[in-house]
Amino acid sequence: MAELSLTEGVVALLARPITDADRRRAALHLVDWIGCATAGAASQVGGVFRAHAAMQACGAARVVLGAGVAARDAAFANGAFGNVLEMDDVHRQAILHPGPVVIPAVLALAAECNAGGRALLDAILRGYEAEIRIGRAMGHAHYLRFHPTATMGPFGAAAACGSLLALDPTRMLWALGNAGTQAGGVWQCRHEPVMTKQLHTARAAVMGLEAAQLAAAGLSGPRWILDGPQGVLAGMAPDAKPERVLAEPDAPWMVHATSFKPWPACRHAHPTIDAALALRPHLAGREIVAVRVESYADALAFCNQVQPRTTIEAKFSLQHAAAVALLDGPPPLAAFDPPALSRADLAALRARVTLAEDPAATGAYPLHFGAAVSVELADGTKLRHAVADALGDPENPLAEAAILAKARMLMGSAGVEGTRIEAVLVAALALAEGASVARLNDLLP
Repeated sequence: MAELSLTEGVVALLARPITDADRRRAALHLVDWIGCATAGAASQVGGVFRAHAAMQACGAARVVLGAGVAARDAAFANGAFGNVLEMDDVHRQAILHPGPVVIPAVLALAAECNAGGRALLDAILRGYEAEIRIGRAMGHAHYLRFHPTATMGPFGAAAACGSLLALDPTRMLWALGNAGTQAGGVWQCRHEPVMTKQLHTARAAVMGLEAAQLAAAGLSGPRWILDGPQGVLAGMAPDAKPERVLAEPDAPWMVHATSFKPWPACRHAHPTIDAALALRPHLAGREIVAVRVESYADALAFCNQVQPRTTIEAKFSLQHAAAVALLDGPPPLAAFDPPALSRADLAALRARVTLAEDPAATGAYPLHFGAAVSVELADGTKLRHAVADALGDPENPLAEAAILAKARMLMGSAGVEGTRIEAVLVAALALAEGASVARLNDLLP
């Protein structure tokens, strides 16, 4: 028997049975993305992509989310929106965000193909599976230089769109091969006040969509795109772990291991926020003289901003995250906007926050995102709280009601009125029962 490539192994895993519970979970991730994307579309960077989409739409009244443009243009615009607020879902071991790439690509194609609700959710499941399984094999050296959502996103979008197009195994292989050959997205955008990160997710969604459409039309793609001598692992992942791609073939669909994010900040900041929130009830009316955050090495490398100047810098600041949670409690969207950054009390407390690596947390990462926060009070009292897993992780799950509340809050922040929000949520969750995708698209703001 001929040796199988890793990509062929992924294609085989995508044929596993899907249950109603799996579809319900996919529907919750769809709801989560809708909330994130609706709010992201109302942002400054969202306005750039909406304007670009309008140019493609020849004056259509609605050009993103629900309708107005061809699938490719809808996937590009919607692909930019879901990551803007840093509240998109995340898989820890792969260190990537599947929702903002997979969902816009497949939702756009589903609208164009008039797909059924179950077919859409099955496609989301398969897209998450491919993106995460490949992503978790890339290794830490890849993450230090590349944005994994950008590099792995085309695989997820291609698998999802290939599912919706009912590609046979050979054509699904071609779709993944041609998605992988386009992989790219370096991290330089993290170091400058630019909007490039949203271009990463937008482009990844389109790459995967087009790879699937081209495969359906007969465009062949490389079978050994992952483990070939000049494939993705060889070219982009010097410490790759190829065995992770096909490991645990009988495990639940990877969507169940994907985390929801309750706070509008980089995921690396979430365990710090959770630990600080646990301390807050003990601090009423008491002066804080020092704060110490201990977390894993990547949290410190990505989120060390003593005095953030912009919203995105604040979202990547452990100092600001700790200060906001200690002083104000659960952080809303506005906690990371410029007015909050200029508050004297927050600036003063940020300056008292020191960071330190916790070797145990680094050792547990990326399977676990942990942190500890210690505070010293003016009366000499010292308090400390540690969390092993952030709120929203499978070990510390966010309740379904909280996921829906988050979506309501995000859509409401973009000015969507309440009755429409409720109708969107009902329509999205009803997809698991076979409801129409067209109905959901008609309701999207």
